[in-house]
Amino acid sequence: MIIVGAGPGDPELLTVKAVRWLQKADVVLTDRLVSPDILDTFVGKGALVIPVGKQCGSGASTPQSKINELMVEHAQRGRLVVRLKGGDVSVFSNVLDELNTLKQHGIAYEIVPGITSALGAAAYAGIPLTARDHARAVRFLTYYKSDAISEAYWKELAASDDTLVFYMSVDTLPILVEQLTKHGIDKEKKLAVIEQATTPHQRITISGLYDYETFFGDRIVASPSLIIIGKVVSLHERFSWLANSENAEAYFEPLVSEGFKLKEEVVEKLLTA
Repeated sequence: MIIVGAGPGDPELLTVKAVRWLQKADVVLTDRLVSPDILDTFVGKGALVIPVGKQCGSGASTPQSKINELMVEHAQRGRLVVRLKGGDVSVFSNVLDELNTLKQHGIAYEIVPGITSALGAAAYAGIPLTARDHARAVRFLTYYKSDAISEAYWKELAASDDTLVFYMSVDTLPILVEQLTKHGIDKEKKLAVIEQATTPHQRITISGLYDYETFFGDRIVASPSLIIIGKVVSLHERFSWLANSENAEAYFEPLVSEGFKLKEEVVEKLLTA
């Protein structure tokens, strides 16, 4: 069993080791946030590719228990299984649950890291996350529900000189900005929202935190998106090397309930074959 990070979107950011395992795989269990070009170009022609995507707020997501079941079923049949995950396998993913499942069933595994979204998005936006004289450190966070961060921690984040990178937080972005400004975050710090980072549809919006509404208002932000906050964001204007895309369509295919039901039927047949 091989657990592989596919990177943030651009298929050319895939590692050489990841390509080698994909070419050898009998079965690939792939997340939604994996470039279709990776599946088309690097997966061996005889491999069975099973989408097991997850989508926040959608009933179409594949239950983690089903993903675990598929890993064990195919691995125990002697098939080389690649679990292909967007970004890096260790950053804001369900890898712990999957590793526990493999250990419980005595299945050998290897972990192949990938470029996590924060690093890919920052590079493609020309934002060095720990630029000298701008930030001493970087924090990777997620803010997916209103009580995920305590009042004391908001105060610490607002006072910190660290670059703040928020994953999976677009739906709570207005509250996130409100909390940081309420706790007195430095007015020199800026906010970057990077939509569909490293893909042909990448789009970056920069704003101040205190005039956030002027730039965003009720605009719908595409998924996936990454949020970067800090003094380093001001470097984007000088070091940006990739123009914003005019294409507002989704690069990664969204999950839909009906499509997922069809996939479930296929999965059941595979498990009982």
